[in-house]
Amino acid sequence: MEFIQEANISCPYCGEPISILLDGSVEEQEYIEDCQVCCKPMVLHVRVTDDGLCVVEARDENDA
Repeated sequence: MEFIQEANISCPYCGEPISILLDGSVEEQEYIEDCQVCCKPMVLHVRVTDDGLCVVEARDENDA
């Protein structure tokens, strides 16, 4: 199992595709990371599946 995994997502603000690194050593986590293109803060929710893959959802900081 790879603890550090790369994922491609789209910024919820500008829509640009970006590549991020995810830490698969934590089963579920949520944190804020700035978009590499528009610099706005994205909320990233990361969870690790039973087979060790990271699944990430990116949302705008103002979404509930």
